[in-house]
Amino acid sequence: MNDAKPIPHWRLLAGVNRTQSWRRLKSAVAHSRLHAFLMGLFVLSYALLAYALFHKALQFTSSFPGLGPVLIERMMFLLFAFLFLLLLLSNVIINFTNLFRNRETHFLLSLPVPHQVVYRWKIFESGILASWAFLFLIAPLVAAYGTTYNAPWHFYFVTPLFVALFVVLPAILGSWAAIGLARWLDRLAFQVAAVLAVIVLIVFVSSWLQPATVTDEMLETRVLDVVDRLLSRTRFSLFPFLPSYWVSSGITQWVEGALMGTFFFGLVLLSHTLFFGYLASTRTGGFFYGALSAVNSRGGGATALWKFWRRKPPLGQAVFAPKPLDRLAKLLWWGSADTRALIVKDIRTFLRDATQWGQSLILLGLLIAYIVNLRHFSHRLTSDFWIDLTSYLNLGACALNLATLTTRFVFPQISLEGKRIWIIGMAPLGMRRTLMAKFLFSTAVSMIVTMALVGASCAMLSIPLERILYFTLTVGVMAFTLNALAVGLGAVYPNFREDNPSKIVSGFGGTLCLVLSFLYIIGMLSLMAATSRWAFGGSSSVIFGLGWALFLGGSFLLGWLPLRTGIRKMASVEI
Repeated sequence: MNDAKPIPHWRLLAGVNRTQSWRRLKSAVAHSRLHAFLMGLFVLSYALLAYALFHKALQFTSSFPGLGPVLIERMMFLLFAFLFLLLLLSNVIINFTNLFRNRETHFLLSLPVPHQVVYRWKIFESGILASWAFLFLIAPLVAAYGTTYNAPWHFYFVTPLFVALFVVLPAILGSWAAIGLARWLDRLAFQVAAVLAVIVLIVFVSSWLQPATVTDEMLETRVLDVVDRLLSRTRFSLFPFLPSYWVSSGITQWVEGALMGTFFFGLVLLSHTLFFGYLASTRTGGFFYGALSAVNSRGGGATALWKFWRRKPPLGQAVFAPKPLDRLAKLLWWGSADTRALIVKDIRTFLRDATQWGQSLILLGLLIAYIVNLRHFSHRLTSDFWIDLTSYLNLGACALNLATLTTRFVFPQISLEGKRIWIIGMAPLGMRRTLMAKFLFSTAVSMIVTMALVGASCAMLSIPLERILYFTLTVGVMAFTLNALAVGLGAVYPNFREDNPSKIVSGFGGTLCLVLSFLYIIGMLSLMAATSRWAFGGSSSVIFGLGWALFLGGSFLLGWLPLRTGIRKMASVEI
């Protein structure tokens, strides 16, 4: 008789995913040790550089007598408040897809695994996918904050515990919001609700960032009044019932030596995490299963509320008449019929994935708020040096946004074909034309969006027309390169077994694409700024032409080589 205890379902799922992740990591390292080394070097370099910059900025701010510590403390509260909001939105979108649109979820529910365990594992997985990038960004800042105020050694061990408890709360709340949306709203209603939420976010950020009128006399004689206005606009971050307030208070009081205050806020954070974690782990599985059943059997209910938007075809007209998207595809006069069909298919796949278009909406909303509020900043630039620096920083922000778009949305396009990729390979379209169609369409869309972003932001900063055209042309070349890089690396490192774009991007190929994109942007912007005819004193026509030749040559090679390698790789791919 076998007395061995059965393995709990939770441990089994964790063990399987841990083994799969370890095998993918070993396979990626074995595939190219050079790429793995360069990625590790980039991560280390980023951490050190970000830490050095944050440390220098915090030291500079703290040097202001009386005001420095107050501003730094408020900055910490504001950072975690916005982090909580962004984590909550990201968890809602990722949980919605991971719980209700993921094939793995349906597979696990077909096994003798309780739906409560499936829900528990999926919110854990979604929380990691939604949080790791934010944690990677703020870790150097928190470390720099500790060294600036000479925090004790145990600060660097306790702070990660605070942050770990903090990210659990938006993961749980985001999953509950996703369950509620899936239970009561169909896909169309969910899209409308997401658009309205982004509009509200734009209005809120725009109104919050709009500065009060401050004259030069006030800046010179009434600094305290200006600081008071600034602090009043950020007072919402001090709301005591926000989890961001608990973690910020715990970290700041730990640095100040108020250990009892840190202990108190740590207990508050821990108690809420345990309470909501208990409800999620033991009581939410039934609601999740009911919402999933409603999604799978949606026929009436909330869907019926939206039927008035849909026109029934006239009597005698074919049910499968061309949809608006098919009619829109006819505007692509330069493409053949099979190419247009492929593009329409990719657009429909994008619109059906709540994670894809949801995250793009959030990013679009933040970009619009950024552009709108630049007009309040332009009149404060009086020095030529600061005008030049601000214009290139704005170009860098737009280029980094472009890199984020290409890595997040363009890189997974090949992998999302899944095991159906053989159909494209057997079709008359062929792999080469498929990759080129994806590349040209993504380049056209991202180029239009980014060039419009650069033009609008430069206009808000009151930059002269010739420099606006110069920056627009520069980011257009970058769009070509970054899209070619994303499509090429997506074909070189495909993952046909995964249908979640977030997991595809978080793999070795996606990370490599992001690293190369960032290095390319930093290098090219430095080159363009150093050889510019207008900025920082200007340069000669020869230096300017040489800089542009290096820029065009480097951009072409970085885009053409991965794209060419990807085409060759897909020609011999095996499923």
